[in-house]
Amino acid sequence: MIAKRTIENLDAAAVLGQRALVRVDFNVPVKDGKVTDDTRIRAAIPTIMDLKDRGARVILLSHLGRPKGGVAESKYSLKPVVPVLEGLLGMPVTFIEDPATPAAIETTHKLPRGAVALVENTRFQKGEETNDPATARMFAALGDFYVNDAFGSAHRAHASTEAVAHLLKPAVAGLLMQKELEYLGRLLETPARPFVAILGGAKISGKIDVIQNLLPRVDRILIGGAMAATFYRAKGVKTGTSLVEEDRIGMAKDLLSAAGDKLVLPSGGVIAPALDKPELRREVAWDAIPDGWAMYDIDATTRTSFAGIVMGAKTVVWNGPMGVFETPPFDAGTLAMAHALADATAKGAITVVGGGDSAAAIEGAKLADKVSHVSTGGGASLEFLEGKVLPGVAALDDRTP
Repeated sequence: MIAKRTIENLDAAAVLGQRALVRVDFNVPVKDGKVTDDTRIRAAIPTIMDLKDRGARVILLSHLGRPKGGVAESKYSLKPVVPVLEGLLGMPVTFIEDPATPAAIETTHKLPRGAVALVENTRFQKGEETNDPATARMFAALGDFYVNDAFGSAHRAHASTEAVAHLLKPAVAGLLMQKELEYLGRLLETPARPFVAILGGAKISGKIDVIQNLLPRVDRILIGGAMAATFYRAKGVKTGTSLVEEDRIGMAKDLLSAAGDKLVLPSGGVIAPALDKPELRREVAWDAIPDGWAMYDIDATTRTSFAGIVMGAKTVVWNGPMGVFETPPFDAGTLAMAHALADATAKGAITVVGGGDSAAAIEGAKLADKVSHVSTGGGASLEFLEGKVLPGVAALDDRTP
């Protein structure tokens, strides 16, 4: 388990009256100046409340979207987050438009104890994404100690996620970061068995490192999504117009050989001549996809068999949809996995949804509160499961025994 200091390890003197510079992940969808999904904002509230209730002056940093080269594009402003945050906290929130000014530093010092301020989009600073030391120093001037609660950005070595953690001490994990590290760390180090991984999505290339890292650790890996077709081709059958990574077929063969019965492919799929012709869909066996047809979901038989394997598990991790879930009726396989995870959780299994499309799917199925943990970081959770070091985590203070 990755043992990092957290805000829970800070004594009262380290928090009371101090400026807590907190990196959060408020990279939320905004339409017509309104936040349309506040999930990530809500996820940060426990850490913010803990610090403010202990008398800290809380200064929040986050990015939003992908503005070009540090240009302050209004559509990427964090201003729409302010009213949402105020509503969730039940208090006013100060907005700091330009952190690179003496006025910004003065504002942070003048905040009352327990007050909260939100700094404008970190990516409006040209040096943010290059992990520029000067940019990190500019951010560091806004706080007395550093808290990283943005797991979703922890795989990026940016000025507000990595470099600043070396300048402000202590540099600790927030409650959300702590929860992410505990759940994901347990998957790789001390999972209750049987341990089952469900991996989906379009491309095997995006999951190859995860498969290789999980194979020695799991009892089964269930494969869904379009990447199943690449495995089918590796087994020597035709796949019609299904998405296949031709340059990864050899890799798929090697994985099948190394995995043995650990790697479980769909026994069949839901096919159609095109995504926009769902009325023509039908189910076929894995080796019977005709020319001119493509696989867009796993079939009913696979849904049942996969659900049975999940229900027999004690630990389950899920990353990637089973089909084109954003286009009903090709969402049936993904929804079946969401329900299987909820049912397994009710039976006592530890279930973790690895962010990204899987998180969107389980949220859409209104089952997010029925599983053990839904990760807030798609790319970060994927890299964690690949066994990679996350720069934003590595930079935090280690917990002493």
